[in-house]
Amino acid sequence: MNTDQNLQTDDQVPEPTDIFLWANQADAHKDELEIDLFLFTRGYTVYATNYAKELKAQLKVLFLYEMISQVQTGAATGMQVRDFEAAAAEDNVLERTTLDRVDHAQEVIEQIRYGEETLEVFREGDHEFKKVKGIVARFSRDGAEPFFIAKILPQSQVLKGATAWVYNGDSFQPFSADVGLKITPDNQVLIANNDIFAFSEPKFIRLFGYDAKQFAVAEEKITEIEKHFKLKFPEGMTFDALVRDTKSLVAKLQKVDVGLVTQDQVVEQADEMGLELMTDDATGEIIIMDAKDAAKFVNLLNDDYMTSDMTGIKYELKGKKELRGDSGANTPEGE
Repeated sequence: MNTDQNLQTDDQVPEPTDIFLWANQADAHKDELEIDLFLFTRGYTVYATNYAKELKAQLKVLFLYEMISQVQTGAATGMQVRDFEAAAAEDNVLERTTLDRVDHAQEVIEQIRYGEETLEVFREGDHEFKKVKGIVARFSRDGAEPFFIAKILPQSQVLKGATAWVYNGDSFQPFSADVGLKITPDNQVLIANNDIFAFSEPKFIRLFGYDAKQFAVAEEKITEIEKHFKLKFPEGMTFDALVRDTKSLVAKLQKVDVGLVTQDQVVEQADEMGLELMTDDATGEIIIMDAKDAAKFVNLLNDDYMTSDMTGIKYELKGKKELRGDSGANTPEGE
């Protein structure tokens, strides 16, 4: 019987990964672990890579050993694991979320898990390193689920022959390789089973574009909106998925006060402003076909359209400040 953690059948809900057990198992079997490297672009297209066998030991140092050490030290010093969406920045706290919450991370891992055979090998002559956003190391061994460690690759860590030299012995010499990479040894992101552990919150956010607190607020607003408004989407599309794929919608939802307007008021205001917001004549549902429709709907909820009383010109407001009456503010004393 395999005692390794979190080997699940398809119909089971995965248990949260025990990060301390993960570290102990990774440490115990570190010599058995095989490593594969993948690059992904800013558009989250994944490429396979090759590397020289001589690098294998160095890769474990750069990606794995310090992460194991941090978790094992944390176990001895009372480190806590908390939900990324709710955690504040605290010492000795490791933030965790689930892979299915972070769309771009899931996109990268699924390309590796289910489409590795079709991945193109990255060649500098065919592709551009300036488009690469991150690197993923997959660690695997027989009888256990693989895990993934991701790191961001800013352009400051990329060396190109045209702009780099090497200092060999007592002189500068040309940098002859197509590209050189500097991989920092800091701990950034671990993906194990269906869990993501953010060892560095800023780098996790930069890698996968996941702003947890904004997404948490957006999800609450989506739940409220779906309770108060009748919406209709194309088959297979949901409001939640649409918002997750559109950063501007996440930002817009932060300001929405759902209870201020009704469905009828939204439809009437759209008509008044000449906005193409479709409705289903039979059910009265507001039809949202894409991100543009969703943006118009959210703008209407947020009262972001107005007509100037002076000019009659219609505006979409990018920012506004409520003017509150203050009858005594400019009144001279004694009057």
